[in-house]
Amino acid sequence: MRQHSIKRNTAETKINLDFSIDGTGEVNVNTKIGFLDHMLTLFTSHGLFDLTVECDGDIEVDYHHSTEDVGIALGQAFKEAIGNKEGITRYASFTVPMDETIATVDLDISGRSFLVYNVEGLKDKVGSFDTELVEEFFVGFTNHAGVTLHINVPYGRNTHHMIEAIFKAFARALDQASMKNSRVKGVPSTKGLL
Repeated sequence: MRQHSIKRNTAETKINLDFSIDGTGEVNVNTKIGFLDHMLTLFTSHGLFDLTVECDGDIEVDYHHSTEDVGIALGQAFKEAIGNKEGITRYASFTVPMDETIATVDLDISGRSFLVYNVEGLKDKVGSFDTELVEEFFVGFTNHAGVTLHINVPYGRNTHHMIEAIFKAFARALDQASMKNSRVKGVPSTKGLL
């Protein structure tokens, strides 16, 4: 079972997170941020992961620290859970339409952290959630997961739809890239190391 648990305690957040790559979509998240909980639930369900998150953060300041630190903890858990990467598919691309919006995620479990985030036209907030924090979540994830991640939303009008399509496409791409492929012998790299 490719699974890992993280405890991350800082002056700003206290996070307990348990993540399983080979799950069934079982989710139990409580970040005290409704929109983030919604996105993590979608991510878990559509990626067929298992995820438990309990976050106690300084949301009386704003949602920045909690959102970023959950991304960091998820990235750390993924990196540990994926292990030595032997036999994985490694690459994946997935596009999700949601009504008037489309989002594409391209992903490489490369061992190299890099984020390209091309998302224009988001309104400042969805409810009380600052939409600029979506990028902060993915910065935290990529910096700690060791993946290259490209997120592109070429068009859309509804901010909720745009962000939801991103998280669904991210889930499906991460699921596909982390899948074991019986034809892959060892690590899928000509260098022999990821």
